[in-house]
Amino acid sequence: MKQDMSILSSAYENEFSLDNGRIYLNHAAQSPWPRRMLAVIERLSREMNMGIPRHREWLAVEQRLRKRLQQLIGAPSSEDIALLKNTSEGLSIVAHGIGWRAGDNIVITDQEFPSNRIVWQSLASQGVEVREAPISAGATPSDDDAPEETPEAIIEHTCDEHTRMIAVSSVQYATGLRMDSGRIGRFCRQKDILFCVDAIQSLGALSMDVQSINADFLVAGGHKWMLGPEGIAVFYCRRELRDRLILRQHGWHMVEDYLNFDNKAWRSADSARRFECGSPNTLGIHALDASLSWLLEVGMDRVSQGILRNTAYLLQAIAENEKLSPLFPAMVSDNPNRRSGIVTFHAPGMATRELFRELTASGIICAPRGGGIRFSPHFYTPMAHLESAMERVGNLASGVSGKKQRR
Repeated sequence: MKQDMSILSSAYENEFSLDNGRIYLNHAAQSPWPRRMLAVIERLSREMNMGIPRHREWLAVEQRLRKRLQQLIGAPSSEDIALLKNTSEGLSIVAHGIGWRAGDNIVITDQEFPSNRIVWQSLASQGVEVREAPISAGATPSDDDAPEETPEAIIEHTCDEHTRMIAVSSVQYATGLRMDSGRIGRFCRQKDILFCVDAIQSLGALSMDVQSINADFLVAGGHKWMLGPEGIAVFYCRRELRDRLILRQHGWHMVEDYLNFDNKAWRSADSARRFECGSPNTLGIHALDASLSWLLEVGMDRVSQGILRNTAYLLQAIAENEKLSPLFPAMVSDNPNRRSGIVTFHAPGMATRELFRELTASGIICAPRGGGIRFSPHFYTPMAHLESAMERVGNLASGVSGKKQRR
């Protein structure tokens, strides 16, 4: 434990410049950029400023990033990885690539971020119904509870013989609820239902294996827990399904022999590159490759342990303060298997917007979500920052004015 804490402290000091009076607890929105990512961006910028494009090297970095992402999600091959712009683009490739039939339905939950709701609702003109599983009302804390009371069982009960796909977030953005993706994936395979995972709130924070959870599709933007910039995302498509997705975008980068510009007889790439229609985001690719190099050096087991240790502290501090209450306590606070990097709470005696304004003014970077305040520390967040943030929250909830300085 002491060795791990020493490693985390060293990681923080080596990669970030956050000792500026601010406490950053907002990785579920957008992460700070590690120093090694800044160094790569600066080098690439200097080279471009001098007119020194290094296309061969860029291709090597692109392939290296695909391999890092393959490792991060447990994909069978780097050829299963497409590099897209954002989560919505990946979900749209799936939504508009399937040959839907009138009467089909897609099951999501009532806690999804708009990206994982709007894209499916856009299929209404094709006669596709979107069903929301009411997991917010039905979840209970114990693993020993009746099966029908778990979020996954509620999802299963929302399905019928016309369900073509279940599309859920591996971690819910507002409550921090971690889904049992493995159970959902097994159910989908048994029922011949497609399984699409929005992993933006877990990838880079918690271990992921697309094969063990039987995911058909997985998509995640790189700017949250993966510590990358906006504008770069990973899209995984199970090999057996690549040809089943109808391509709605075409361009030079998605063909098999894409560097042979004189070849007029083309076909779509066999790999997941078929979903990348145009010029790649070279800057974003280099940046995310640098950030992932750090996460993989630390190791995802250690990253996950550090994050869950931080959220356990936050939940304990909330539980010990009678003026605070966790959001969605049944499945997050009382069940460690449901926890993620997100902790959302409210102070019943204080308006959430007012609490958010006061925390922001105190230099505590967080977000109002789901009717509460969302804290989302990463593995490297110093414990002293969490202690200071919760001290400030406690003072505000108790009506104590004045900014508390971080120790």
